[in-house]
Order: sequence, then structure tokens, then C-alpha cells
Amino acid sequence: MTVIAPPSPLSAPAPADRPGFRLTVTEPLALDSGQSLASYDIAYTTAGTLNAERTNAILICHALTGDQYFAQPHPITGKPGWWDVLVGPGKVLDTDRYFLVCANVLGGCMGSTGPADIDPATGKAWSLSFPVITIGDMVRAQKQLIDHLGIDSLFAVIGGSMGGMQVLQWALSYPDRVFAAVPIATAPRHSAQNIAFHEVGRQAIMADANWCGGDYIAQGLRPERGLAVARMAAHVTYLSEQALHRKFGRNLQNRDAISFGFDADFQVENYLRHQGNSFVDRFDANSYLYITRACDYFDIAAEHGGVLANAFKNTKTRFCSISFTSDWLYPTSENRDIVHALNASAANVSFVEVATDKGHDAFLLDEPEFHATLRGFIEGCAQHRGLNKS
Repeated sequence: MTVIAPPSPLSAPAPADRPGFRLTVTEPLALDSGQSLASYDIAYTTAGTLNAERTNAILICHALTGDQYFAQPHPITGKPGWWDVLVGPGKVLDTDRYFLVCANVLGGCMGSTGPADIDPATGKAWSLSFPVITIGDMVRAQKQLIDHLGIDSLFAVIGGSMGGMQVLQWALSYPDRVFAAVPIATAPRHSAQNIAFHEVGRQAIMADANWCGGDYIAQGLRPERGLAVARMAAHVTYLSEQALHRKFGRNLQNRDAISFGFDADFQVENYLRHQGNSFVDRFDANSYLYITRACDYFDIAAEHGGVLANAFKNTKTRFCSISFTSDWLYPTSENRDIVHALNASAANVSFVEVATDKGHDAFLLDEPEFHATLRGFIEGCAQHRGLNKS
């Protein structure tokens, strides 16, 4: 049974429909856009117990459509935590040894401040008046949470996909506060192809008549069809051709012959429609616009004269970069760019490419080689950190 740590005195329990904790930060947050947030909320969950020395904390960074419910059932879908396979007593992320923290990103829609929340200045939903955010902004907000929890140095920061971008940003922005970093299935910059896929999703949302120029909350509407299509398009990129063929092939959906129509003749069509329709129950359309844009703007080399190695100069953080052979969203070549840059800066880095046909989503699934790699790296770092097994 996962142990959920109690909130610190300055944290308030989150609303009953979104269990966990919520921190309200009243210190203004300066954003990369030049704007600022006067105050904001960070919704988060924890697992395990922080040790007396406060040296066993691991920050878990979620992906684009993830949230803080990494280790407990999701309050809306009822599904297990998205990293339940890795988290728990004796598991890779051992809650008997480590204190795990995961925050809903700034701009999200599960309790952290985002475009669906109320702008104190107007008393109405922010909608598109919410400032555009970056991965750097998300990490600066997370730092406020880590400060609030009294953690001077994180044992590790771990995340996949957009979570991996946050891992890299943490290591760059706060190198003295990150002992180990594990960027998984990610990239040092968003490629033109990925920007293109995100734009398809955003246009699908904005083309929905119920989007109302982003002001759908005030109109009592939801652009569900557009958001569902955006999710369908994105979900294709999370899988591999092999995985799609293994799961569905050209199998028909509850019929013996094609219909010569536009219902879901094929199982894969029905699967994507289900993914789209279920997504709209737990995600806000404007949040999708903001978070995908944050990914698009991510480019750590651009902030260091276009030379990626300069970003990691003199870093003392230990890195383990992990990629998957069938991931075409963030292919191994992009993960290797990170490793080459770290090597060029004489950083302590290891790299593993896991052979799998599960595509980008492999980091969320039961993938033994990935789990063994992560466990081995964490164990090695724990020895150097002095976090010996009791």
C-alpha cells in the first residue's frame, strides 16, 4: 500500500473531487513572456515519507496530458496512477525509501493555476487572457513547491516526454539542487514535426464552434469534438506502427464485413474515438493549447548561443538518458543529442536505448528493460548519496 505523506503546515488539502494537496503561492512569478502571475496554485500529490535529513526526495514530472496522480487512482477516470507500475514498496520508485512528489504543471487543469481558473482581477475565467507559459515557467513554479516542502536538494528529478523536458530544465536552472536527473523519451528542443502535430491539434480545437474564441466557459459550452480530435491525432504519435498492428491490424469492429460508410469499421478507429471521447472528461481545451505551446517553445540550446553543450557546462548532476527504439515522436537520435552535449561538457552521464515495439508510450508501460535500467541508476545514485537500505 502506497504511503501518502501528510501535508506540511503551509499546504491545504485539495478539494474533495481532486484529492491531494494544494499550495497557494502569493509571491509573484515572473514569466518568460515578460508577464507575471501575482499569485497561483500548485496542486500536487506525494508518496512515501521524507527522511529527517530531507535527502530522499524525488520529483516526478508528468507528460503533456498527465497530471499529479502518478501513484493513486485518478479522481475523474478512476484509473490507477499513471506510474503505478513503478511506484510502491519494493518497486523501482520504492516508497519505503524515497519521498515522491508530483505537481500538476502551471497551465494545467487539475488544480494548478491555468486558463480555466478564475482571474482575480476580473472574477471570470482567464481563458486566453492567461499568459503564455514555458517549460521554464513550469519549473520555476515547481521550485516554489520544493522550497515550501523544505527540500534544499532533490535526490532525483525524473520524467518522460514533456516531463523529460522539465527534468532537463531543472538540471539547467538549479544544478546545485539536483543530484540526479533522468530525462526519458524526450529531446533538447521541439522538432518541426512535433510542432506541426501540435498545431494540428490546436487548430482542431479552435475550429470547434463551441470554442467561442477561447471564451467557452463563460458561454457554458465545451469544445469537446475539437479536443477529442486533437487527442486522437496526438495519440497516434504515442504508439508505433508495430504496436498498432499488433493490437489492431485491420480487424473489424463488431462486424463481419466493411459497411461502405463512415462509422468505425476498424478496431483502430473505434480505439482512437474512445481515446478522444474519454480525454475530454478530464482535460481543458485551453490548457491543451497552452501546454502544447510550452513544448513548442522549448529549446535549451537557443538560450546558450545555439550550442547545447554550453547549457550543461560544469554540471555536477548525474544523468541517465533513456530512449526507445520504436519511439518516432522523440526518436533516439534526439535523446543522443542530449548525451553528446553532456559528454562534451564532461558530465556524468549514462545512456540506454531500450529495444521495444511499444513506441513513445513505453515509458508508461510494463517494460522490463526500462524498469531495470531505472532501478540500476537509482540504486547507484543512492549509494553515492548515502541513502543505504535500512
